[in-house]
Amino acid sequence: MTQEVNIGSLRDKRVLVKALGCRTNLYEAEAIASAFESCGATLIDEGPWDVAVLLSCSVTAQADRKCRQMVRRFRRFNPEGLVVAVGCWAQGLSEEDREELMLDLVIGNRKKDQVVPLVAGLLSQGSVHVVRDNVMKDGHWESLSLDRPRLRTRAFLKVQDGCDHFCSYCIIPFLRGKPVSRPWEGLKKEILSVVDSGCPEVVLTGIHLGLYGRDGGPSLAELIERVGAIPGVLRIRLGSLEPFSIGDDLLASMRDVPQFCHHLHLPLQSGDDRILAAMRRGHTSSDYLRLLDRLRGALGEDVHISTDVLVGFPGEDDRAFKNTLQVLKDGAIGRVHGFPFSPREGTLAKSMADRPPRSVAEDRCREVIALGEELLEIYSKRWIGGELPVMLEERSEGFVTGYTPHFLKVKASGDGDTSSIVKVRITSLLDGDLKGEVLS
Repeated sequence: MTQEVNIGSLRDKRVLVKALGCRTNLYEAEAIASAFESCGATLIDEGPWDVAVLLSCSVTAQADRKCRQMVRRFRRFNPEGLVVAVGCWAQGLSEEDREELMLDLVIGNRKKDQVVPLVAGLLSQGSVHVVRDNVMKDGHWESLSLDRPRLRTRAFLKVQDGCDHFCSYCIIPFLRGKPVSRPWEGLKKEILSVVDSGCPEVVLTGIHLGLYGRDGGPSLAELIERVGAIPGVLRIRLGSLEPFSIGDDLLASMRDVPQFCHHLHLPLQSGDDRILAAMRRGHTSSDYLRLLDRLRGALGEDVHISTDVLVGFPGEDDRAFKNTLQVLKDGAIGRVHGFPFSPREGTLAKSMADRPPRSVAEDRCREVIALGEELLEIYSKRWIGGELPVMLEERSEGFVTGYTPHFLKVKASGDGDTSSIVKVRITSLLDGDLKGEVLS
């Protein structure tokens, strides 16, 4: 299959790219969209399409259901169009399910850099493909890249893939495979291109971001320093970071690189040591709280810590759940994401006994989310009356919307260009968002 045939079969095709799940998926969707556009395809958000591509997620049973629902929606909308599933859910999908869902192309992990040529070949040759590999042995880096953000204002940049920690509830290491880090030169080129396109904020993402550099090359601490040295980069954020992967060198880089934004997402999952051990998390509740003390000592008391909490894990009784709520309070967490336990085939937790009833898990999830809203309000109120730099993402009818360095959403009266940073006087808090007025 020649490159000329590929480009010819894609030219003027209308391509819809959707992503479910994590920030790494968001990057991969952006990069695949970029590759389609470079081959002459037209990217669309809605309406008639020729090719629909889903960057899929399989972190929970609900994620699997959402993938199925979206594929069925694609097929109902266009029975004759090309429907493609890519990524984690696609990696584990059976042939029977592929046929039942009428998927034309299934592409697993470590193969996403082949999406565009495979789609082009399918358009020109009309054959059906399932393209997957043994990700537990495949250590190559997918050569995805983007020149500018297409789906969002911030640039999500994938720098790491894979995980070998194997928390007892998590299917992702089996689907994403062995850890691998992105080579610096390719990342540097991508950042320069993104900044040149007018995007000054980069979000470094990965499946287990703290493992960056373990397979050779710079550490995550060194990476932050290198990114901070690139002209035009005004903000640096990190995706989700496992608490046990933060060492003194990383703390020092966070503190010393001026563009680093003081918001960290550190998954807790549980505040009970017995449950944490069963989860194979690699830390205790006291370890987590001590880390927060170290972070505040390095970055200041105003650093925003957000987290994930998994409720209804096998063996979680009322006392264990109360311990989790207490750790959230003691740690002065800001934003909290709560999820009910979802047993995944192939994981250790799937066969564990004493799983709380679903109704109990759902009640606990609601309680975690409600507490998270209270904690976020407590954290956010400290900024009322002050002035904050806000990077603008939207503007409409005399108002602008954007985010502070601490990843708090702000809606302010006034004007400014998207991707610019303006100073905003914070006047109030409403429904979890800060309100204010643009000063400059």
